[in-house]
Amino acid sequence: MSEFILGYGILLSYFVICAAGALTLRQLAAVPKEVFRKTLHVILLGSIFVLIYKFTTWWLSALAAIFFMLMVFPILAVAERLPGYAELLIERKKGEIKRSLVVVFTMFAVLICVCWGWLGQKYLVIAAVLAWGLGDAAAALVGKRFGQHYIEGRMVEGRKTLEGTLAMFVVSFVSVLIVLSVNGPLPWYSYLPIALITAAVCALVELYTKGGMDTLTCPFSAAFIMILLLHLWGVLI
Repeated sequence: MSEFILGYGILLSYFVICAAGALTLRQLAAVPKEVFRKTLHVILLGSIFVLIYKFTTWWLSALAAIFFMLMVFPILAVAERLPGYAELLIERKKGEIKRSLVVVFTMFAVLICVCWGWLGQKYLVIAAVLAWGLGDAAAALVGKRFGQHYIEGRMVEGRKTLEGTLAMFVVSFVSVLIVLSVNGPLPWYSYLPIALITAAVCALVELYTKGGMDTLTCPFSAAFIMILLLHLWGVLI
């Protein structure tokens, strides 16, 4: 019980400090809207480090993710009625922040149960989340700033850019390679093929996922590919 209270307290403190810092920065500086959105995005995905490294029991970590979601959801439901809420948090459509909260922390809980609880490899949670989170942020920022070659089609929602997709591939590749190299038992170069394949899958899944559900499809796809390849490599038995 003390582990849960301590870990959950750190999780709450993390969000209070990061959110206060981000909102203060926006008040003091002319931060572009997309940059601020992705700052909040990075703060959200960064909480996975608290869930992984400030808990020693996997099911308490997963429980903390679900409990946080259930606690914050009604707070957001009340806050979104206040004037200026959507503008402050750069909400593109009504209920977007609440929906993201539910999807992200559900995804965290599932990955924790599978990668940490079932396989005993908590670093795979970090790798899957960063492959999606940092890659998605890079895709949005690079695509909007430098995108010139557009990808359109019946299976692509709206217009995405080749530059954004390549940015996601590169950032996902680097993120996965670093996490696997630091935590895995093999030399870093052994993880190059795994990182390349995982990054390519993430980029393609993000490209063809609709309705903003890449928050689920990308990290789950990344985790599946890494688990499969690490098993074939003999790392996971």
